[in-house]
Amino acid sequence: MRARSLTITLAFLAACSGGKAAKSAADGDSLTERQRDSILAQSRIPGATGVGRAMRAADSASARVRATDSVSP
Repeated sequence: MRARSLTITLAFLAACSGGKAAKSAADGDSLTERQRDSILAQSRIPGATGVGRAMRAADSASARVRATDSVSP
């Protein structure tokens, strides 16, 4: 009986969703994700310096990948 009610509930929720994707608040935003992260990293929010460090680490790794890709035999 539990499995049947769970199946009916899931079918009902799927039918109510309408198949439309949820629209987030960032859809109308003109800033890129990198720009938003940069602004966040410069803020005084606790933990924001970690965002800046993560961006620098990602940039460093990306630069290393580009450097190894550009080496020709």
